[in-house]
Amino acid sequence: MAAPSFVFTIARAARMFGEDEDWLEELAMKMQPEDGRLHVRDIDDDIAVTAFTPAGVEHLKELVEEYKAWRAAGRRV
Repeated sequence: MAAPSFVFTIARAARMFGEDEDWLEELAMKMQPEDGRLHVRDIDDDIAVTAFTPAGVEHLKELVEEYKAWRAAGRRV
């Protein structure tokens, strides 16, 4: 499998899913680098952006759907 050549920022994923960026950030904390979640650091070490590989976007989408299904069933995650 080839390495990903691009990533999507958390802001882009939020726009793609029509979801709140902060909420997605919380949900994405359950993901690991193996799941396609990365942190991108800028020149200033205090600034980091969460980003996702294409596979990571799919994994995040599954988490969103799973969370919504649990909530619809009246369960807590």
